[in-house]
Amino acid sequence: MTPRKRREIFTRFKEANPHPTTELNYTTPFELLIAVILSAQATDKGVNKATEKLFKVANTPQAILDLGETGLKKHIQTIGLFNSKAHNIIKTCAILVEKHGGQVPAEREELEELPGVGRKTANVILNTAFGQPTIAVDTHIFRVANRIGLAHGKTVLAVEKELLKVIPDEFKHDAHHWLILHGRYTCIARKPRCASCIIHDLCEYPDKTE
Repeated sequence: MTPRKRREIFTRFKEANPHPTTELNYTTPFELLIAVILSAQATDKGVNKATEKLFKVANTPQAILDLGETGLKKHIQTIGLFNSKAHNIIKTCAILVEKHGGQVPAEREELEELPGVGRKTANVILNTAFGQPTIAVDTHIFRVANRIGLAHGKTVLAVEKELLKVIPDEFKHDAHHWLILHGRYTCIARKPRCASCIIHDLCEYPDKTE
């Protein structure tokens, strides 16, 4: 794919959605961190339903520690893998209180030291909470980037590095939100909705649907 095509793709995304953001509900970096941890193998809608009640009761590391693991599970038991997520969240909250004064760090290395936080989650926090031009490659972005010819890679990290290399700087902050939304609602896994796609003529996918 040529640089011109890539620029045009993101120009159209920006025109259609100038200020994209996560579909997870949050008001603080800590709330976002908890929501993203809970979102693994779960829908944003399901996470939002659980956190709406949880955050009214506990929305700081110390408050969640005060709930305890059993108390936390009661609030998130509708979410997949809630047992392991509760365990990780309690350990993460303890680290935040002991090492970071109850604040979410804005450094990748410190974020990735938190239980339940991998590179993708760290990228989401760095981008959405702290405004850094990172790209959190999930299954949607991995599929879309490879499918449309934007960036090729056999691993999530390879696609992330390629996207950071080829996406124009002016679009990097919002790029992963645009790509996630595109993959979630238009360039879906089984049968992409090519007829309603705003980048249909720029996409290099050879098996476009009508």
